[in-house]
Amino acid sequence: MVLALIIVKTPLGIEKIAAARILEIAPQARVQPSPQGFAGLVLVEAPSEDEVAELIEREVVEAERVIKSIAECRANLDEISRVAAEAVKGLIGRDESFAVRTTRRGRHDFTSVDVNVAVGAAVKEVTGALVKLDRPDKVVAVEILGGKAYIAVYPGSEEYKKITEFKRPILRVLRRMSIVQMPYLGGEEAARTMGVRIGRAVQTFEVGELVIAPIGLVDAKQLRDFIDGVYEGMRTRYEIQRRVYGREVYKVPVRVQDLYQLVRERFKEVIIVFEPEGDYVGSIADKLRNLMLSDKRINVLIGSREGIPKGVFRFASAVVDLCPGVTISTDFAASSAIIALASLLQPEVEGLEV
Repeated sequence: MVLALIIVKTPLGIEKIAAARILEIAPQARVQPSPQGFAGLVLVEAPSEDEVAELIEREVVEAERVIKSIAECRANLDEISRVAAEAVKGLIGRDESFAVRTTRRGRHDFTSVDVNVAVGAAVKEVTGALVKLDRPDKVVAVEILGGKAYIAVYPGSEEYKKITEFKRPILRVLRRMSIVQMPYLGGEEAARTMGVRIGRAVQTFEVGELVIAPIGLVDAKQLRDFIDGVYEGMRTRYEIQRRVYGREVYKVPVRVQDLYQLVRERFKEVIIVFEPEGDYVGSIADKLRNLMLSDKRINVLIGSREGIPKGVFRFASAVVDLCPGVTISTDFAASSAIIALASLLQPEVEGLEV
């Protein structure tokens, strides 16, 4: 039995706002925000399911996903499999691929993975289609709310992906990057706070290393405060990455070396200085791209309260101005530089030759 039921997924806490907006554009509909107390959902029943679903997608910005249910049943593993297999007939062809995505809310004696496996086997048997978890032609969605399960089918192209066949991770390039940061020296709180922000930013991108590069004689306590902040920022970001990433996370090593000695030691490597006296990043994009794609280590030099000394410019492969007329604060400089350089690698990210 085809049901005129639409499941609308929203950000948490926005359910009532979304429900009110749906009633404005479809007054004939019945809406239920947070059904059974489940947050992030609005159930919509309407006499014209396709028309209302299209209206919601077009008019309701709070709706993150609009799913048209084609069948419902009790939240029982065998029943879900049987009903899903019957519901998808004619919607998934033998020459197509599919994946099952299950979202389970409430307590059950089975897991979402159990549902994926059981429904996948049942759908494959009746359709002859290929199971393909990554970028399938069709998605069989199983939305379980307490004692009920709802089945839907939608094109796989509607799924948003962080990584697709047109985007490739650029961690390989980032890992060859050495961020050379002049320390922010000053009051204890200011130095530590700045260090926290810089450490968090550098760990976010998992670059090859962070080199803290003072010039000459500096105050030991001020330098320690800055370094303590760097480690704190890196630690907090690293813990989050380990918890949420589905891969091994690279912990960025931190080193200290006098800036002039570092430049002398690495003068045959790629050295990119970010200072307002340089060329606008867009005007030397090809040059920077070629430097990034070389096999050499990429040293990115970032100033602090005082900029990178002018004498270093002569040893640089490029001197870059990120945003002419704008002075970028020390805590944003490293992340801004990394993002700017990474954005130049669009052909590589898309898997094309450069």
